[in-house]
Amino acid sequence: MRTTKNESPRCTWIQEDTAALAFPGKGFTLGLMKWQRTILALAALALWLVPMQAMQYPDAPRGDAVDTFHGVAVADPYRWLEDTAGEATQAWLDGQEALWNEYAAGLGERGAVAARLRELWDSPRYGLPQWSGDRYVFSINSGLQPHSVVYVSGTDELGDERVLLDPNTFSEDGTVSLAGMGFSPDGRYMGWGVSDGGSDWRTWRVRDMETGEDLPTEIRWSKFGGLAWRADGAGFYYRRYDPPEAGREYDARNELGRIHYHALGTDPADDPVVYDRPDDPRLFVGAGTDESGRYLIVSEARGNLTNGLLFADLEAAENPAAPALRTLVPDGLARFWVFGFADGLAYTLTNHQAERYRIVVIDPEAPEIEHWREIVPEGGGVIDSATLSGGRIVVQYLENVIARVVVHELDGTPAGEVALPGPGTVAGLRGRAGREAFYFAFTSFNYPTTIFRCDPATGESEAIRPVGIDFDPETVEVSQEFYESRDGARVPMFIVHRKGIERDGSNPVVLYGYGGFNVSQTPRFSVSILPWLERGGVYVMPNLRGGGEFGREWHQAGTRTRKQNTFDDFIAAAEWLIAEDYTRRGLIGTTGGSNGGLLTAAAMLQRPDLFGAVVSDVGVHDMLRYHRFTIGHQWATDYGTVDDPDEFAALLAYSPVHNVRKGIGYPPTLITTGEFDDRVVPAHSFKFAAALQWAQTGGNPVVLRVERRAGHGAGRPMDTIIGKEADRWAFFLEHLDAEACSGDET
Repeated sequence: MRTTKNESPRCTWIQEDTAALAFPGKGFTLGLMKWQRTILALAALALWLVPMQAMQYPDAPRGDAVDTFHGVAVADPYRWLEDTAGEATQAWLDGQEALWNEYAAGLGERGAVAARLRELWDSPRYGLPQWSGDRYVFSINSGLQPHSVVYVSGTDELGDERVLLDPNTFSEDGTVSLAGMGFSPDGRYMGWGVSDGGSDWRTWRVRDMETGEDLPTEIRWSKFGGLAWRADGAGFYYRRYDPPEAGREYDARNELGRIHYHALGTDPADDPVVYDRPDDPRLFVGAGTDESGRYLIVSEARGNLTNGLLFADLEAAENPAAPALRTLVPDGLARFWVFGFADGLAYTLTNHQAERYRIVVIDPEAPEIEHWREIVPEGGGVIDSATLSGGRIVVQYLENVIARVVVHELDGTPAGEVALPGPGTVAGLRGRAGREAFYFAFTSFNYPTTIFRCDPATGESEAIRPVGIDFDPETVEVSQEFYESRDGARVPMFIVHRKGIERDGSNPVVLYGYGGFNVSQTPRFSVSILPWLERGGVYVMPNLRGGGEFGREWHQAGTRTRKQNTFDDFIAAAEWLIAEDYTRRGLIGTTGGSNGGLLTAAAMLQRPDLFGAVVSDVGVHDMLRYHRFTIGHQWATDYGTVDDPDEFAALLAYSPVHNVRKGIGYPPTLITTGEFDDRVVPAHSFKFAAALQWAQTGGNPVVLRVERRAGHGAGRPMDTIIGKEADRWAFFLEHLDAEACSGDET
């Protein structure tokens, strides 16, 4: 008997040529006379729609705010939700919280997923060792501790470590967290930063590593950077902003960041300014010192396309608060990172005249381009990172999104390759010029993150931390496929699932994406996806344009007026999975955070027919006003702004809050944000949720989940992480139900 498909975002309806109707999830068909079939079908459809009736959303009045850009008037009816502390916004949020709590209580798999996540996470996890003088510092979480504990030891092995800092003592509810560490080269002091409620704001303190006592130092209003210590440990350099207006701590613009110097034992209020650019307050300035603490490097950047570097030899500085800064690299050429010094020369990773990066040596005494010496040329893969170790250079490459680690002599001569456990990701390279070993973490979708020590002289490595997670890698299959995007671009993606699934179009899929800011999405082990895989779900991660997987052109192909390529790549991945019979429309969920939250929202609005459930996490949803809040102005190199007419047109075409259309049945959508998110301010999510709830027709839910005392994602205690991940996967299990969308029946 011939069948045809009628597909909806919720599931697939099957219509036989006898006009029998297959009821979703009911498992039977009716073959009756034509008029009987019609009456019964309409009655059954009405009954099926009862539990799918529209949700009652909190009242959100549509205001009359209108902006005009290049002669185009654009309404912004939910502008009032930008006042996140306002009475009206708070009343609306109370209603959203009540709606979410009622909805979440009905997610049938929520408790089971949370319980499984607790089992999986209840095993030790370790951080990469780092040095402080002759000491080793590393973190350990015994399993379900709210935060990892920092230990210090005389060796990188386990056995004689002692607690250096326990963030679990910072607050009763675990929402105050460790947000950075910086160690004096002499090994005496540790600077440690604290985040309150997940905010990017850091308060810095200093601890004596021998006694464990804290100095009276307290430095506030620092963001986006650590501490750069002098060689003698007498002080450090750091970035600080002017104190924000009271009540505006989490949405104030972060402009005119200054580099200050703090001498231990002095009042931070008197810390002198070492470098600032009041002529260009949106310039992003940062400071770092090399491992010896002798050389100070100041970077100044606009976004992530180019940066300039300034240099000072602190050993020659009479006053550490006023070092003689000289230009090392002028701004506007390309991207530059100094990853180490040897014999007074700066070993620098750059994409200057190299789409996939190269390594050059720059002499600070003769920094002009004509004096640069290329030692590791651009190759077929992207150079992702590099470090000095034992008088050699260790270089990590990405080749088709898979990591390689190659050792070079200081003159660039190849000296061997480090054997890795398999295809995957090297999550960090940590070495020092004067140390004979370096460290890295290796991970892949089916390989739990493991810490390795490696000898650069031999390339031999060994795992130095046990992995005890309740997971059998033989149960999971990972493949990499290449597919064609809308314009013919060849895009890779990783497909992860339980071994033995059938490619019969019935598999629920979760598609994760990011595609922005030159960030490469590489294979990584994630405890949170395991319950999904164990239940037969497929997890897919495409490497979208806008990322850094293939170098500068790949990144720029997903930026500004070409940002639509990112969404096209994501949509094409879903269509390929359908064409290859992994799944079908209505069984594909999408998830992504931050720039990835923008991705999932924009793709859903452009193709509401394609997806069965959408999670947009801490997303950038208002593309016409993003640059007005906190650090958003730094994103203009990726997104462009409304100031340029062509960029305005591109932004308006995909901006989620401006492309919601009344009367469309959008897929079930979960929008999440943090109360104290001061990177992508929660107003983005508030405005998008209000617009989507106003527009939605049918019974698919649109729910907003606001995490209290949380920010953009960092610093959350373990219970909060488990709760959020359980909600995410329970949401997908609820709405990507293969049995409710039971496929062809005859």
